[in-house]
Amino acid sequence: MLINVLKFGGTSVANLKRIENVVKIVEKRIKDNSSKIILVVSAMSGVTNELIKEFKKIKNEISDPEYDVIVSTGEQSSSALISSLLNKKKIESRSLLGWQIPILTDGNHSKARIIKINSNVLKNHLERYRVLVIAGFQGISKENRITTLGRGGSDTTAVAISYALGLKTCEIYTDVEGIFTSDPRIVKDANKIDSITYDEILELASLGSKVLHPRSVELAMKYGIRIHVRSSFDKKLGTMVVKEENKIEKEVVTGITSSENEAKITLKGIPDKPGIAAKIFSTLASNNINVDMIVQNITDDGRFASLTFTVPVEDERKSLKELRSSDIKFKKIHSNSSICKISIVGVGMKSNVGVAQKMFETLAKKNINIQVISTSEIKISVLIDLPKKKIALKALHSAYGLGK
Repeated sequence: MLINVLKFGGTSVANLKRIENVVKIVEKRIKDNSSKIILVVSAMSGVTNELIKEFKKIKNEISDPEYDVIVSTGEQSSSALISSLLNKKKIESRSLLGWQIPILTDGNHSKARIIKINSNVLKNHLERYRVLVIAGFQGISKENRITTLGRGGSDTTAVAISYALGLKTCEIYTDVEGIFTSDPRIVKDANKIDSITYDEILELASLGSKVLHPRSVELAMKYGIRIHVRSSFDKKLGTMVVKEENKIEKEVVTGITSSENEAKITLKGIPDKPGIAAKIFSTLASNNINVDMIVQNITDDGRFASLTFTVPVEDERKSLKELRSSDIKFKKIHSNSSICKISIVGVGMKSNVGVAQKMFETLAKKNINIQVISTSEIKISVLIDLPKKKIALKALHSAYGLGK
């Protein structure tokens, strides 16, 4: 049985007109080959945001199980609409929700991780139906509660289903032609990237690029699944996500991205003793709060330290609450969410010197102050004030010669 897995994001199913366009893509795919189709779909554009907004009028804690029940309804609606239109076109189809397969996850609400997918159910349905339309982003826990995989989790659903069925390719349809060297809405001369490595897109995705969900890339890299990121509105080839050895030309910097989903927390007057940092971060980890960039400073007399780190902006309040209620000694604590993380990424950075120097010099010329720095083999990230975001992106894109 030839099976194709196609994932369509919120902008691709934003309204009935765009849903009709998705159906045309499916019709053409069926005409071109005799494959069975699995469509993994997101909620219609804007729907999830509205559902979250309504939930937060009642409660601000997104780890609440009822949060997942509410926000998962967006995908339920879009999958049913698409399946209904396919059936109207005489293409045998049915919608499937996460719990009906099931897509079994852990019980970590709003950030669940997939444990297992019952591929036999999918195969049995494909014996009867030409197309299955699966609600992305959702699953079910061992406690029989609906779970969600985090914003953008439909990508992860699609790649996980590809793996469960033993497939080696997954297509991700979006509203852009592929992956760009930077956000084309801000940097007008941004270029489409023809191929990008798993490592590069994983860094870009985790650092703010919204084209692919980071966990979908992790899965694809682990199991060797090729991802083709392409447009729902254009027949051109998009961007192929490949292994590093398959990428002939390794640019020094492949892409530049930004993230506003960061809050900076600073603890001042911490006793400079062994184990203090471990205690701080274990407190946050036990509350499922992920820490990213970290910098520590020691006072001249060596008695006290200040510790600055970033957390997801939705965990800012929770982080402050947990640290204040802990027995960790500190003099002051404050946070700032009016910040932005700017990152440059490229596998070519491994073998080229002066990349960091150029970044810092470029930002200095634009009078942009760097608050925190973090690096890896193929990326450099800096924290800056949010109002400087557009200036920084444009300047760095030009400095590394990424324009058209």
